[in-house]
Amino acid sequence: MYEEVAFIAYHFHWPSEDILNMEHKERHRWCEEISRINQRLSGEKQKSILEV
Repeated sequence: MYEEVAFIAYHFHWPSEDILNMEHKERHRWCEEISRINQRLSGEKQKSILEV
């Protein structure tokens, strides 16, 4: 959970309290979206933080 919160807060600058109040499924969805944005911007395939 902390990794998801840090990832979202770093990229979107949302307060950690707001992110912690989200359901896990919603946080997961935002992490996926941020990963897609990063992949498009970098022009290469990068692993999502959710892929271990």
